[in-house]
Amino acid sequence: MQQVSDLAAARGGDEAAFERLVGPHRRELHAHCYRMLGSLHDTEEAMQEAMLRVWRNLGGFEDRGSMRAWLYKIATNASLDALARRKRRMLPVSHAPAADPELPVGDLVDDHLWLEPYPDEQLGIEDGYAAPDARYEQREALELAFIAAVQHLPARQRAVLILREVLGFSAKEVGETLDTSVPSVNSALQRARRTVEERMPERSQQATLRELGDARLREIVENYMEAMRSGDVSRVVSMLSEEVAWSMPPLASWYQGLPDVGAWLRNAPLNGEWDWRHVAGHANGQLAVGTYTRVPGEDGHVPFSLDVITLDGNKISEITAFIVRTTELPDGYSRWPDYAADPLKVHSVFERFNLPNRLD
Repeated sequence: MQQVSDLAAARGGDEAAFERLVGPHRRELHAHCYRMLGSLHDTEEAMQEAMLRVWRNLGGFEDRGSMRAWLYKIATNASLDALARRKRRMLPVSHAPAADPELPVGDLVDDHLWLEPYPDEQLGIEDGYAAPDARYEQREALELAFIAAVQHLPARQRAVLILREVLGFSAKEVGETLDTSVPSVNSALQRARRTVEERMPERSQQATLRELGDARLREIVENYMEAMRSGDVSRVVSMLSEEVAWSMPPLASWYQGLPDVGAWLRNAPLNGEWDWRHVAGHANGQLAVGTYTRVPGEDGHVPFSLDVITLDGNKISEITAFIVRTTELPDGYSRWPDYAADPLKVHSVFERFNLPNRLD
C-alpha cells in the first residue's frame, strides 16, 4: 500500500514521501484553519505549526488509521492554540455603531482585530459538500457571514461546529480530535448551532450566485466598477439595497442605509479627488473587486482595497472593502487617514487573489 511505504520513508526523513502523504490534504486543511481563525496571516502560521507537528509525530501515527482525520486533529489543535493567544476577529459592523457620514472617518484600529479575506479560488477550494453528513457547502462555509458568525463561538464550540457541520466528521471522530466525549460534542454542537443561526442570513451567497447566473453576475460587477470609476454616486446607490452596509477594515468606521452610504460616497471616495481603476476578482466564495488609485510619487494605479461584495437578490447588501494600502496623499485627501503598508506585503496580498500589482 502506497501510504504504508510513504509513511515508512517519511519517518526516515524523506521529504518527498512526506509531501505525498500530506500534499493531497493541504488545501482543505488551509481552509479549515481559516474557518477557525478568520485570518489568512494566522492561517499561514497555524499551517506551518501543524506541518511541523505532523513531521515530528509521524512515529505516533497508526498505519491503519485515517491520515486525513489525524491531520485534521493536528490542524485543529494548532488553531486552538493560536486562538488561546489572541482575541476573536470581527468585521467593523460588529465592532461599533454605524458612523456619521458627515464626520471624518475614524481612526485605524489594530489589524489583528479584523477578519481578513480568503482567496478560495486561488487555493482551489472545491464546490459542494465535503462529506455526505456536512450541513454547509465548502464555499458557503468560507463566506464572510459564516466566518464572522463562527467568531462569536468559544474556540472549542467553533471547532465542533466546523468539524461536524462543514467537514462531516462524526461525533465520535470529533470527540477523539478534541479528547472529549460524544455527549460533550453533541452539547457543544447544539449551543454552537443556535449562536451561528442567529447571525446567518436566510440565504447563502452560493445560492444567490447560482440563481443569478454568470451573465447577470458579470453585469453587476461591471456596473459597479464603471460607476465607481466614473464617480457616479447615483448609479452606485441604485445598485444598493435599502439597508446596505459599507465597511473598510482596518478603519473602524462603517456606514449603513442608502442615505448615509450615499453621503459618505460623495464626501470621500467619489468626491472627485480620487482616480480609481478596478479589476474583477473573487474572495470568500463571493464576488470581489480589486480597487486601485493613483498616489503621488508612483506611476500608474496602485492597490488600495479588495472590495468583497455581498448580494441580496439583484442588489448589493454589503461592501466590505479590505484596505491594503494608502500612502501620503494631497491636501484634499485629509478626510482619509494615512495608512502606510510595506509595498511588498501589499503586492503579496493582491497576488494571492490573482490580481495585478499595478494598473496603467
